[in-house]
Parts: sequence; structure tokens; C-alpha cells
Amino acid sequence: MSEKKQKIAIVGAGGLGREVLMLLHQINRHSPTWEIAGFYDDAAPANALINGYPYLGTIDQLNGTQWPLHVAIGIGSCSAKAEVVARLFNPLLQFPVLVHPTVLLQEEQGHQIGEGSIICQNCILTTNVTLGRHVLLNLACTIGHDAVLGDFCSLMPQVAVSGGVRMGNGVYGGTNSTLLQNLHVGAFTTIGAGAVVTKDLPSYCTAVGVPARIISQSA
Repeated sequence: MSEKKQKIAIVGAGGLGREVLMLLHQINRHSPTWEIAGFYDDAAPANALINGYPYLGTIDQLNGTQWPLHVAIGIGSCSAKAEVVARLFNPLLQFPVLVHPTVLLQEEQGHQIGEGSIICQNCILTTNVTLGRHVLLNLACTIGHDAVLGDFCSLMPQVAVSGGVRMGNGVYGGTNSTLLQNLHVGAFTTIGAGAVVTKDLPSYCTAVGVPARIISQSA
């Protein structure tokens, strides 16, 4: 392994996992950082190679690693992502923050970003944004001033989060959804694609439409 590169594996061998692979390649083109080991997933893929990289085994097998290894979680589902992270107990595993070179994110703006978070191409974070652990910002998301996103949130492409928004853990934002300023969204709530959230949403609900309305809620 090159002394300049750190070894990393991707958990999740589906579409998002392959997008994380793409992100790692894009980071490497800008600054050679990662030696990509391959993929771990409990569901073995049909092919031994995934976009040219090997399937390495299950999550339990990943826990058995005997050398330091960086891990990126390529899972979009908030609840599944949280469950997988809870299973990864090996202290040799590390969860780096991955940021595409095009992201507008300046350290002097007072951001706080938790371990394992992934920020994809063309995202913009303005000032004093807080991201919890293992947050995913997919392509071209915008996050306004003083927004707080809890652990395991996943925002799909082009989600617009206005200033002062507070999200609990595990909020899922569908593609092109919008949240108006200073709203609160409870834990593990799903916002449908294209929805415009104009008022607070409770935990464990699904909201869709313009303006967003709750169509289901669980305890």
C-alpha cells in the first residue's frame, strides 16, 4: 500500500455503495488519498467484482479485521445505516468524513461534522452548520445557516434545507425536497421527493406534497 494512501472499504454493495466508490475516485483525482479495498455486504452480489473491486464478505467478517481500516457506509436507508453502524464494534475500524472537492465548505465558517459523514458533489453548506455522525448529503444539496442534522440523516440529490432547520436522527429527505426556515423535523421521519415542508413534522412519519402533509405515522 502506498504510504500516501489510506486503505478504505465500502459497506453496501448496491447503487449508493457504487456512488461512494465514484466519490472516492473523484477525491483521489484531486488529492491521492484512498486505496480502495472493496465492498462488504451481508447480501453477496451475483458478481465477484463490483465495478472492478472485490466483494470482501459480510459485516461480521468486516468486524474480524486485524488491521486498521477506514470504512465508508454506502447505505441510503437511515434505519439500515444506523443498524449497520451499531454492529461495527471493532476498534480498528475508523469512519472518515468524505467530502467531494467541489463542495463549498469552509472550516472558518464554524461547521461541525460527525464521523462517517459523506458530502457529495456540488453541495453547499453556508455557515455554522452541524452534521451528526454518518450523515449523507447526496448531489447538490444546500444547507443553510445554523441548520442541525442529527445522526444517520440521508438527504437525496438537490434537497434544500433552509437556515435554522433542526432534524432529529435518521431523517430521510427525498430528491428535490425543500424545508423552510427554522422548522423542526422529528427522528426517522421521511420527506417525500419534491415535498415542501412548511411546518414542523413529528418523529416517525412520512410527509409528501406541496405543502407537505403527513400521510402515515408510526409510534
